[in-house]
Amino acid sequence: MNPIPKKVAFWKKMRFKYKLSFLNENTLEEVFTLRLSRLSGVLTLAIFVVFLITLTSIVIIKTPIRNYLPGYLDSEIRQEIMVNALRTDSLQQQLSVQTKYLNNVSAILRGDMQVDQVNQIDTAANNSNINLEKSRQTADFVHSYEDEEKYNLNNIQTSQIRPDNLFFYKPVKGIVSSGFNMKENHFGIDIAATPKEPVLAAMKGTVIYAGFDANSGYVIHIQHSNGFVSIYKHNALLLKKAGDEVNGGEVIALVGNTGNLSTGDHLHFELWYKGKAVDPSEYINFN
Repeated sequence: MNPIPKKVAFWKKMRFKYKLSFLNENTLEEVFTLRLSRLSGVLTLAIFVVFLITLTSIVIIKTPIRNYLPGYLDSEIRQEIMVNALRTDSLQQQLSVQTKYLNNVSAILRGDMQVDQVNQIDTAANNSNINLEKSRQTADFVHSYEDEEKYNLNNIQTSQIRPDNLFFYKPVKGIVSSGFNMKENHFGIDIAATPKEPVLAAMKGTVIYAGFDANSGYVIHIQHSNGFVSIYKHNALLLKKAGDEVNGGEVIALVGNTGNLSTGDHLHFELWYKGKAVDPSEYINFN
């Protein structure tokens, strides 16, 4: 009789099924039966181990437990330190720009600085990368808007003429959604308008600030004669830069929804007279 090869005998033992029975202790009745070979047992155990390792890895990666791994927390902290250092440097630069701007505005309102000096001084104050150079497409777009609105009489809606012969243009076509309220620190009016609606300069003057603010979005300030300053917030695009001379009714920006304090496309318009906020509706007819 030929002996069975060892290799064949080994696989035969691995695939040989064993019966595992669970009996009721009192009645000796067979409750549950499991037929399992050595091979299927090893495969089942291997699959369970792989599943357990995978589950453990996912839990460690996706939960704060990863912070307890050696070396992981150190690299994360270093990354946060670098990000915070960059943010601090940016905030310091922005604070310097804002301080110079406020000093210039205060000097203008006090009468210590002539309007024709604004271009030279505010160029240094706004020496930042907030305003990017206009592309050819943007320049063509601005030019076409200015040509369209240049002779548009519908935009020339003036308020009552004051004793000193000053009059103001309505800054944008739209509906007043929120009025002037000094008690609630709402120093202007909100005018709901369609997106990209042209924003007009209220009166002839000089742009003393044009840039971006986290809360107010794209903002432009214009210094007018006799101590008036007009402010236009939440614009989608600024068409003028600091130092530009603008005429009353000239397109200076486009209506947008920028800044954390904006909840829709509109223009927040403020009018200041000798350092004090005044109600724009007393000077401009918004109906």
